[in-house]
Amino acid sequence: MAGGVGSRFWPVSTSNYPKQFQDMMGVGETLLQLTYNRLAALVPPENILILTNEAYIEIVLNQLPEINAEQIIPEPVMRNTAPCILLAALKIREKNPDAVMLVAPSDHWITKKEEFNKDIVAGFKAAENSTNLITIGVKPTSPNTGYGYIKFEENEKADSLYHLHKVEQFTEKPTLRNARKFVENGNYAWNAGIFIWKATAIIDEFAHHMQEMFDLFNSGKDCLNGPKEKSFIQDTYHRAQNISVDYGILEKAENVYVIPASFDWDDLGTWGALYNKLAKDDLKNAVVNARLLPGASKNNMVYTHSQKVVVLEELEDYIIIDDKDVLLIVPKHREQEIKELRAGAMKRYGDNLG
Repeated sequence: MAGGVGSRFWPVSTSNYPKQFQDMMGVGETLLQLTYNRLAALVPPENILILTNEAYIEIVLNQLPEINAEQIIPEPVMRNTAPCILLAALKIREKNPDAVMLVAPSDHWITKKEEFNKDIVAGFKAAENSTNLITIGVKPTSPNTGYGYIKFEENEKADSLYHLHKVEQFTEKPTLRNARKFVENGNYAWNAGIFIWKATAIIDEFAHHMQEMFDLFNSGKDCLNGPKEKSFIQDTYHRAQNISVDYGILEKAENVYVIPASFDWDDLGTWGALYNKLAKDDLKNAVVNARLLPGASKNNMVYTHSQKVVVLEELEDYIIIDDKDVLLIVPKHREQEIKELRAGAMKRYGDNLG
């Protein structure tokens, strides 16, 4: 899934060029490329589908020359994760009714590839002979209020072969007090948004829990994977409900299981999250694509595009982002306001800024 805007990473991430197409970590590859390469080690490259906004098709093809246009599912409008997952599942079912499906966001940061591969393979094996819906859960390292949480049954009830735990409840972005309780309890995981299931299994759940959306897309099943597919999507996609698969399906289904992840993970949702993942200098400044003279400045996140020399003095706990048209300087503790700052800049100085 590569269709989001990533507005909390403004001004680097914009609606014209979102964060998944950016080298956010300064490693020489974009988040989309990193995700594709990680999955291509597990799945035949020709079986990888990219779901993205139709405005980003050329960007995807430029960044992933290994794929062809038929592997891209263009979304004419943004409608959250449920519609694109259902559409992909229907396409996959038409090609192979027995197929197991992996759903992965394109903007996650995962470094322990061997552990990632092990967990995904376990999920594949657990899903191929069942109708279970499997999600990957990450052990919380802090009471983070920006993530969704999965409550699961205690360890003694777990499936020992595939490390499956029955999911009891999903909680979206809790209060700090509740997040602390979840971490203390031990049987909660962050919802990583990575899912594994048979295509037919998730389609059946849509038919049961979201019949209107199922009927909408299933009406064009004869068009899928053929020359009529594009016009079918153009005619119908905007009529789909704007809802996540978590709300629409997973919170209602009875057969949802979680595999606790053995790999490290971050959804890189904010500049603060990026700061936490990056190497730091002696003054705890994190720097990407810049040459920093920090003076007495510390604990800052500094990002430029062109190895610009950045000179600071006595600045602490700030986000300093220099993009082509925008310079952003915001205290770290106010990073959640970046969406509003973006909206204000666009209103005053033009939509091209966002």
